[in-house]
Amino acid sequence: MHRYTDDTDHVARLLIELARWRIQVDPIPLGHPLSPQELQQAMGATITGGGIGGNEALRIFRDVIADATLSIDHPRYLAFVPCAPTEYSILADLLVSSFAIYGGSWLEGAGAVHAENQALRWIADLAGMPAGAGGCFVAGGTNGNLSALVAARKVARLRRDASGATPRRWAILCSETAHSSVHAAANVMDVDIVTSPVDERGLLTGPLVDAAIRSATSDVFAVVATSGTTNAGLVDELDSIALACKTHGAWFHVDGAYGGAGLVAPSVRALFNGIEHADSFVVDPHKWLFAPFDCSALLYRDPALGRAAHTQHASYLEPLGEDDPWNPSDFAIHLTRRARGLAFWFSLAAEGSDAYRDAVETTLTVTRAAAERIRALPHLELVRDPVLSVVLFRRRGWSDDQYATWSDTLLRNGTGLVVPTQYDGRCTLRMCIVNPRTTFDDIDTVLRTLD
Repeated sequence: MHRYTDDTDHVARLLIELARWRIQVDPIPLGHPLSPQELQQAMGATITGGGIGGNEALRIFRDVIADATLSIDHPRYLAFVPCAPTEYSILADLLVSSFAIYGGSWLEGAGAVHAENQALRWIADLAGMPAGAGGCFVAGGTNGNLSALVAARKVARLRRDASGATPRRWAILCSETAHSSVHAAANVMDVDIVTSPVDERGLLTGPLVDAAIRSATSDVFAVVATSGTTNAGLVDELDSIALACKTHGAWFHVDGAYGGAGLVAPSVRALFNGIEHADSFVVDPHKWLFAPFDCSALLYRDPALGRAAHTQHASYLEPLGEDDPWNPSDFAIHLTRRARGLAFWFSLAAEGSDAYRDAVETTLTVTRAAAERIRALPHLELVRDPVLSVVLFRRRGWSDDQYATWSDTLLRNGTGLVVPTQYDGRCTLRMCIVNPRTTFDDIDTVLRTLD
């Protein structure tokens, strides 16, 4: 099985040609989901004692599996948060597996870890974090938020142990618009959630954090602010929240999984003022920084605090000593780890940071044009001006069922994917524009189906 044969070489050539075709194909196929019954009929029995062979496995992937998955990089895939990896990042992703790189320790992956750290340093500099800031790449924002909050609780416990204070329930404070992963982290950690209201702009602010902490019945050890809410693309008032956290001695974590990429864009950079004071920060390059799945950057202001919370100890791990320059497994809830930031580094190094700036600005320009187009159409209603790259709008007079039917038809026809959400208690259409290939014509194609 672990031999490179003539058959292997034949499949390798076909596979690489298929990958080359997919990277450069235009238009990108949208794909369509199939039912389990349809997939079973199309694929048949694939796991057999003797194997079906590489040619047949590749045929099934090409003719069945690929067509039954949605292309998240399609220019009219505008639901959730799309992914639009660069060509270089896709190619580099092939190399990561080909070279069997383990990215958990310096001993085993020094070259990869060093390259990843350069990419992390670029992000830290965008955020204005100190020279000593660092961390690692994890699977996604959920993992990053959880890992950061575990480190925050470790710090809080040490402080309370030193003071001899009577223990109470721990709590994380976040806004009512915070990502669901914050609640998931609290559930995993068995801590409470203190939910703060937002102001009239939809933002969490320092005064609101201060009031919520003072009235909380649990010990708030961390505050989670959001730099780019998933549903509406809003950026909390980070500077005043940082001040409130300092006043109360709470860890300041910023969830920028989606919106943190806006740091690279001069037109919106001021929205993030205050992020430089964060104790930890998460941004997902697989969202708006054009990396393949899965790639989330987790940064600590003081990495030693992350290391103290996450380093695993066992006799077989002793060769990975604390004197090693940097073990990514020490900074999050993982041990075995793919070098998931390496493809991002490759593309960033190859293309240059200016290209990333321009690509993000391109998506913001299309977003603003989309909002103006919606505002000009009498049968549509722009719910609010976009802050980052999320557009919320409604079709006047439609029911919830009509929104759902329209969304299903759009996908079934291969036009695109836009799904409804809830905003201010009402059904609302939402477009998230993070793909530089998405043009105004793509947006107009979608909007014309609402006539």
